Amino acid sequence: MITTNIKINGSQINYYFICKTKLWLFSYNIQMEQESDTVAVGKQLHENTYKREKDYLIDNLINVDFIKKRKCIEIHEVKKTPKMEKSHEYQLLYYIHYLKNEKDIDNIIGYIDYPKIRKKVKFELTDEKEEEIKEIISEINTIVNSEIPKPKKLKICRKCAYFELCWI
Repeated sequence: MITTNIKINGSQINYYFICKTKLWLFSYNIQMEQESDTVAVGKQLHENTYKREKDYLIDNLINVDFIKKRKCIEIHEVKKTPKMEKSHEYQLLYYIHYLKNEKDIDNIIGYIDYPKIRKKVKFELTDEKEEEIKEIISEINTIVNSEIPKPKKLKICRKCAYFELCWI
């Protein structure tokens, strides 16, 4: 297998925390989410709750749910529930990292919006978190440039769009 550094997107950061097998499959363009009821519900929630806000796709890698310009730039990610809060947090922190390092944009704050439970959580990219993001990017490159990781049976597997690829 040829080792290359890949361009990382937000979904890969998210999947890194959820399932390495899902991360690997997604990274090789085996994308099952378009058929997932869970993903469809999440998109509908975003569209119905934030009708006036528009998505921003940046460099075909970063898909921010919406941006507000106030004293600083606020980027928002809309999520259904906080069950996967760590993966949500790092996806958002990666967006801030990307905008800071690739687009030279400073003074960014991130928010994860959970409209169903009326919760909004604020995140800022600290030096410590930025170092973690760099390590995660390196680890994602290692995973993607290796053989497919063996799936691990998790509670969330049954609701996963990749379930049949892993377990049937």
